[in-house]
Amino acid sequence: QVQLVESGGGLVQTGGSLRLSCAASGIIYSINMWGWYRQAPGKQRDLVASLTNGDDRPNYADSVNGRVIISKDDETSTVLLQMNNLNSEGTAVYYCVARGYSDSGNFASWGQGTQVTVTS
Repeated sequence: QVQLVESGGGLVQTGGSLRLSCAASGIIYSINMWGWYRQAPGKQRDLVASLTNGDDRPNYADSVNGRVIISKDDETSTVLLQMNNLNSEGTAVYYCVARGYSDSGNFASWGQGTQVTVTS
């Protein structure tokens, strides 16, 4: 079973930066999609950014485009989300997701989430 663990959340002032990390563990043969989602209180979970093998470039939500960068390290099965110039909309629980192939076959796993709070 593939498990994802996020880290790096916390308090940050408006205009500040934060970097989230998500590490996958288990017997993983390949990860063909990484993604970051966020869910603010009372709202649905929305895509922030994703990386899919075969795509020319990452996919970013319009609301964060130009302020976040998603990157991955295949050797360590880790994905990062660098967030800059954060505003109040950034307050949410951030979840990473990965899809790929493991010793158990195809998988799609979610992390437990990490809280980001942007303060004024």
